[in-house]
Amino acid sequence: MKSITQQEITDYVEANIQDFHQIRLDKLQALKLMNLVKRKNPYLFKAKNINTAPDFVKTILDAYLSSQEEGIFGGFLEGLAIFICSEVYGGQKSSAEGIDLEFERDSIRYIVQIKSGPNWGNSDQIKKMRDNFEKAKQTLGTNTSLTNVIAVNGCCYGKDRKPNKGDYLKLCGQQFWEFISDDENLYTDIIEPLGHRAKERNEQFMQEYAKVINKFTSEFIGMFCHTDGSILWEEIVKFNSSKTTS
Repeated sequence: MKSITQQEITDYVEANIQDFHQIRLDKLQALKLMNLVKRKNPYLFKAKNINTAPDFVKTILDAYLSSQEEGIFGGFLEGLAIFICSEVYGGQKSSAEGIDLEFERDSIRYIVQIKSGPNWGNSDQIKKMRDNFEKAKQTLGTNTSLTNVIAVNGCCYGKDRKPNKGDYLKLCGQQFWEFISDDENLYTDIIEPLGHRAKERNEQFMQEYAKVINKFTSEFIGMFCHTDGSILWEEIVKFNSSKTTS
């Protein structure tokens, strides 16, 4: 085991965080209004008493972007975790299905599935993770001399007061980052480098965001508003849910 320096973490973040910003921007620029309208629940927006085209467009756009950004940034954090563990424990990206990271410490082989936060899956998804853990354990037991293999669901933020789930451990937030680095302060140390060029990148994003809001609002008015300016909710529902959408 060796330690990792703050400078090494900073260098990795600065070299890779730009990918998060670029993918985020690319996805915004590739969006189509009608695809958003198809994906979102029109009944919910009516129940929220949204009565203007800009409010409707902003609400569905923000909901989409929020879910997209969580996934994109989760991929970045997974890469960061693997990098840190590789420097400290020689960890590596796993080739096993559903396993993100493998490393050995104190004669124990750890297999890790990394998620952004603790509330990531339903019962079927958790069962799938357990199945992947079991298959990976069987493979490691066959191909190596290791008999002690421990499965871990690592979550980059949040808490779980009962980490022992029986057949695997769930380590969240500080516990997870300390687990892969042997540094109890790592979970706070990584926050500062994440702001690298964030202001500049966000200003660029917001310029494009404003263009999309204006463009989508114009399109929405043309498609889903009456000549008096009122929203044609029945037309939105038909476009979203009818058997014969034109």
